Amino acid sequence: MSTERAATAAWQRLADGNERFVADRPEHPRQDAHRRAELAEGQRPVATILGCSDSRVAAEVLFDQGLGDLFVIRNAGQVASASAIASVEYAVGVLGVPLVVVLAHDRCGAVQAAIDASAPDAPPLPPLIAAHIQAIRPAVRAAHDGDAAAVGEAHLESTVASLLAASDLLSATVADGTVDVVGANYRLAEGRVERRFAVGATS
Repeated sequence: MSTERAATAAWQRLADGNERFVADRPEHPRQDAHRRAELAEGQRPVATILGCSDSRVAAEVLFDQGLGDLFVIRNAGQVASASAIASVEYAVGVLGVPLVVVLAHDRCGAVQAAIDASAPDAPPLPPLIAAHIQAIRPAVRAAHDGDAAAVGEAHLESTVASLLAASDLLSATVADGTVDVVGANYRLAEGRVERRFAVGATS
């Protein structure tokens, strides 16, 4: 299978799993003792997910995948922090993952915190939280009206751009067609993951 086909097949596998989740017919695949034993000596995930730490956005569940299928990186608001970028590079450079998905979601607490913190009379946040959501503040300014959905969309685009700008490894593998990056949004009430855009051979 070509690398381009590998990325396309990986996304289709995730999309199919999400359809099962939405339809309330999950298979909960590859979660048994045999799979645990199989993975004890190594892993070959099909995709890496940079997603939010929100307890409602567990990638393995909403994509109906099993042990060893996804390399998942999570922090509040799916921010392209140094540790997140390094983890993506590990997935791409060491594990050979052909697909990187940046997964945003609606009603994100980190996005709302960035919106609220932008108000002139906003009370100060704890320093580490304030520093973390700095990455979301440009999206608040870009959205102008402070609409959470618009801010979330702008932040998703910014996160993908930041990953590519900060990681020579990722940008090079996207440029040579060995990796695709997909920006996606998860709708909490519906359970559906919407592909918003892609960068790479299948964009």
